[in-house]
Amino acid sequence: MAALLEVQGLSKHFGGLAAVSDVSFSVAEGEMVGLIGPNGAGKSTTFSLLTGFETPSAGTVRFGGESLAGLKPHQICRRGMARTFQIVKPLSRLSVLENVMVGAFCREPNRRKALAVAEKEVDFVGLGDCAHQASASLPLARRKRLELARALATGPRMLLLDEVLAGLNPTETEAAVGLIRRINARGIAIVLVEHVMRVVMSLSQRVVVLVQGQCLVVGAPAVVSADPRVIEAYLGATHA
Repeated sequence: MAALLEVQGLSKHFGGLAAVSDVSFSVAEGEMVGLIGPNGAGKSTTFSLLTGFETPSAGTVRFGGESLAGLKPHQICRRGMARTFQIVKPLSRLSVLENVMVGAFCREPNRRKALAVAEKEVDFVGLGDCAHQASASLPLARRKRLELARALATGPRMLLLDEVLAGLNPTETEAAVGLIRRINARGIAIVLVEHVMRVVMSLSQRVVVLVQGQCLVVGAPAVVSADPRVIEAYLGATHA
């Protein structure tokens, strides 16, 4: 499969701190890739670098064969890369449907057409029964679905999902995993940051492991989960 996303030597320094250092990996069209690592490994910073919320200190990011250097988040989104955030913050004064329309307006300036896109995605994520409800009133699991719908409304070729399962109970997690699979089945590539390892390993075709901002290993889930370096990074040398 052709590479949709190509990351080479990506680095980000905040003063003397190297949050991300010389990270390289790729994601193919329609592929699902897990991005894992201990807390503080640089996962969310990597997402911010890919989507234009942070400017790299070094390295290149190419998406669909084109460099993303110097592009703003909304410009990258229009090219087909969208993301969700760890802390879900819907526009609380807007309804569920209106929130998703905000995403649709990224590509579709016509209000009627944006509304049609929003209605489709609201139904897709299972929020059709509360489309006109105030987003502020939604419980966490539904707010996370709203975040997914808003990202999907931008018409992405790739979604970067930042801990979409955090805070969900087992039943909600199982439902969310099913939704992620259905999104991927639409041909949308996914890069998944998640701490629920069984979920990451079951969903991903490949896994990228970051430790202290550096890429430790990239490979198939079975290979990565058995790698002594990965076990040590999570458990420490003594327990590993």
